[in-house]
Amino acid sequence: MAKKIIVIGSGAAGMSAASAARETDPEAEITVYTDDVDVAYSPCMIPWVLGGKSSWDGMIMHTPEWYAKERNITIRTATHVEAAAWDMPRGAPVVKNITVDGKTVEYDKLILATGGKVFIPPIAGTDLPGVFTIRTVKGGKEIEAYIKDRKKIVIAGAGVIGLELAYELVGAGKDVTVIEMMDQVIPRIADKDMADPIQAYLESIGVKFVMKAPVQAVNGNGKVESVSSLGVDYPCDAVIFATGVRANTDLAMMIGLDIGQLGALVAAPTLQAYKNGRLVPDVYVCGDVMQCQSAVYPGPTMSQLGSSAVREGRVAGINAAGGDAKFGPVVAPWVSVIGDMQIAGTGMSLGLASWYGAKLASGKASGYSRARYFPGHKELTVKLMADAATHRLVGAQIISGEDATGRINWITSAVLNGMTAEEFIVQAENAYCPPTSMVRDVVLQAADELVRNLQ
Repeated sequence: MAKKIIVIGSGAAGMSAASAARETDPEAEITVYTDDVDVAYSPCMIPWVLGGKSSWDGMIMHTPEWYAKERNITIRTATHVEAAAWDMPRGAPVVKNITVDGKTVEYDKLILATGGKVFIPPIAGTDLPGVFTIRTVKGGKEIEAYIKDRKKIVIAGAGVIGLELAYELVGAGKDVTVIEMMDQVIPRIADKDMADPIQAYLESIGVKFVMKAPVQAVNGNGKVESVSSLGVDYPCDAVIFATGVRANTDLAMMIGLDIGQLGALVAAPTLQAYKNGRLVPDVYVCGDVMQCQSAVYPGPTMSQLGSSAVREGRVAGINAAGGDAKFGPVVAPWVSVIGDMQIAGTGMSLGLASWYGAKLASGKASGYSRARYFPGHKELTVKLMADAATHRLVGAQIISGEDATGRINWITSAVLNGMTAEEFIVQAENAYCPPTSMVRDVVLQAADELVRNLQ
């Protein structure tokens, strides 16, 4: 009899898991359940669609019909899974089922890829028309329709998605104010000295910022008219919450799976879940719903990135279908394109390192993305961090007009390989061509400064 594999969630993790399960077991019966009406798209693309750089249809990779025809995977969209169970009653068979539309559906293997929920603070007025989150195509379309003839937009949260959205909406002619409770943009994953130039760039094109001031109320009579923060009202026609994502553990809690200190599911390297400290042999997790292990310092971390979700989904899908795959510790490299600027990071920022109780040293250098005598070169700043005691590279941040991704991936490999700052200088090489880099890349110049600061 064909193995019944159920995947809950149709994001990058869920669809990667379903596809990997199919590659591993051509005979399995694979069904994906999702609350969403669309599948196989990246929420990261939504700001650019709202800015007119792409279309809603263009950002969707495949349809449920395509998965049915090409991969023999059944997808049930706009379908809410009401409950899930994995239980081992004493002296009775293991109970393995989910509840959909009031009906019980049994499974052999379950993959939870339930993703995350945008955090909306528990304040007055968030149920008013004109309040949105930025997470799904459906939500993006609703934002687009609502703000079409409206001018003043407040974005709550200055993370990368909020900043990308701010840039695109200003370009579309909107009056945009970003309200952030921390004292810098891109908090936690970027250091203030690297984040401040991004804020200054956005201010130069017209984005207004209110810092160290959380949104405390949404006001209006029948629709959004303003938000309140620290005693000041900011008039607006719409509010978009981009205040971070929390793991969606609702179904996992019904099963009784173990939730870690970061509020997300604990998983083994096989991405099997735990229940009461023991591996659950039939339940796998992947995507924003799970916490990872840090590759830099012992302990948990979150890696709510599309690249991580795809890797996790493949491991969960392969193992659920009977294969053998492992998911290792992460450093979570990230990159954001905001207009003409790129900012990227990997591993520890100073703020993240303090959470682990670590002390870091840093080195910083500025130069150009290409040879200075080649037309079109962009300014480039690189900051490298190392553990002050061991000198091991633990993180980096980059601001550039181009190719931040290639450089952050280079540094990520060094961090994952446990190189010290001194070893990096000795072993690192960069390809050189005037249109692509300086003869000695700015990354190496930052490493020189880091080593000096470690002495």
